[in-house]
Amino acid sequence: MAEPVWSTACKDWERRIIAGEPLIPFGPLFPEEAQSALDLFSTLKLVDVTGEPTMAEAARPWVVEFVSAIFGAYNPTTGRRLINEFLMLISKKNGKSTLAAGIMLTALVQNWRKSGEFLILAPTKEVADNSFTPIKDMIKADEELDKLLHVQVNTRTIRHHKTGATLKVVAADAETVSGKKAIGVFVDELHEFGKKARASNMLLEATGGLASRPEGFVIYASTQSENPPAGVFKQKLQYARKVRDGEIEDPRFLPVLYEFPQKMLDEKAYLDLENAYVTNPNWGASVDVPRITQLHAQHQESGEEGMREFLAKHLNVQVTMALSADRWAGADFWEPAGDKTLTFDELLERAEVIVFGIDGGGLDDLLGLAAIGRCKKTRKWLHWAHAWAHEIVFERRKDIAPRLRDFESAGDLTVVKKPGEDVKKVADIICSVRDAKLLPAKNAIGVDAAGIGAIVEELMSPGRGFTTDHILAISQGWKLNGAIKTTERMIAGGDFIHGGSEMMAWCVGNAKVVQVGNAITINKQVSGTAKIDPLMATFDAATLMAENPAAKHKTLVLATAG
Repeated sequence: MAEPVWSTACKDWERRIIAGEPLIPFGPLFPEEAQSALDLFSTLKLVDVTGEPTMAEAARPWVVEFVSAIFGAYNPTTGRRLINEFLMLISKKNGKSTLAAGIMLTALVQNWRKSGEFLILAPTKEVADNSFTPIKDMIKADEELDKLLHVQVNTRTIRHHKTGATLKVVAADAETVSGKKAIGVFVDELHEFGKKARASNMLLEATGGLASRPEGFVIYASTQSENPPAGVFKQKLQYARKVRDGEIEDPRFLPVLYEFPQKMLDEKAYLDLENAYVTNPNWGASVDVPRITQLHAQHQESGEEGMREFLAKHLNVQVTMALSADRWAGADFWEPAGDKTLTFDELLERAEVIVFGIDGGGLDDLLGLAAIGRCKKTRKWLHWAHAWAHEIVFERRKDIAPRLRDFESAGDLTVVKKPGEDVKKVADIICSVRDAKLLPAKNAIGVDAAGIGAIVEELMSPGRGFTTDHILAISQGWKLNGAIKTTERMIAGGDFIHGGSEMMAWCVGNAKVVQVGNAITINKQVSGTAKIDPLMATFDAATLMAENPAAKHKTLVLATAG
């Protein structure tokens, strides 16, 4: 019997999600297998819901479709699951943890492999309990399951008396999942794993059993993060979107993403709760409409930061830049000022003169280089930035390590193994601009005088040839007030264009303003462990560009960072 032919792409998902239609564009590949699983899944009781309904009574069609797709992908003839990876992105309070409980309990009972292992992997103990408690209650409420399965509360483990197979709910850490040979894994709140430094390795360990378990599967489930997606969450989400949109053909990966179409995002239609059903398929069921309406009103009054968190969690609106209450004023205008076509080579082509700012450079710090060019046609400021990090930063700053790796993958950050490699790269880039005759004759490079001696020494070495006429120490603290204010005015007025890099958006979002008398300052101490070095370098460059440097004759020389 020939295996079915299918595609997990759903190119008309925008029409489907608005119309409330299924986001899985095909039926179960093996209907009998799907029905067998549904027969069990449907009888499971929701003990914490009024009236203790069964899944059959409480579940909406999207739940049935998802469960059918998972279990209906198993080919009983070959013992292989034809779709073995799933990503469910759904708003908070749509029963995600209960769904995990029902699916994994069904998988444990359906399993034929002796001593098989199943895992629900949660980022914290609290999230783990969200799945284990309904599993325990489902078993206790069913006489047959209560006889068939043994519940070990202290270890959050369910053991099948006949097969010896286990379902374990664990709060994730590297030792918990090491060496596991799980048949099925449900990863809950994937966005939280995106914040963990070694999450990718952890998940690789947890899902490694699929290599020798052809019937195996892994399900990733998550809401959006209150911060921009990072690490393994960002990677999986980007991949899922490409599969859904048909950009990547991967019939073994099924994305089910409840998110707003781009047109609705552009129009900010998500602000109207009439559209909340789009990312809340349980709207009016597990999602209590009066409560969400109340929260919506409260967060509107709490300001933009609180509203962004509400939109991310309850409406799955992706945060593109984290904003705090004491943020720099320019952050509000940063995103619209982005232009992805503004690469370093494009800056060389479009600018009549370019100045540089440099900041940072400690072993556990970033070294930020910012270039601002004045457009030869419009005289707008054109901005490009790059950063370097020593390998040690990933050990000392584990909280931001996944995000830094994202910036490295995007080409905005270079990791160096030896001190001095970054300094030479900075000097190479500045020299390439000088050779293109785009540097002004004096005050071309603005530096933070503290801790940047190695860069000045490299620039003034015989092989580089820069002098004190080219390099200017920029006063920091409150004395940088003028550059900060000038930059924010340029951005707000549409006269400052940047390359739209996620690294710079992150730095801008990290920046916190402190009032110092009649001036304001932005400094690393106030911004905490999150990095702002490329932004501080931008202010150094802005100080020089504000002096309206004269342009030279230009000879085109192309260069790239790295």
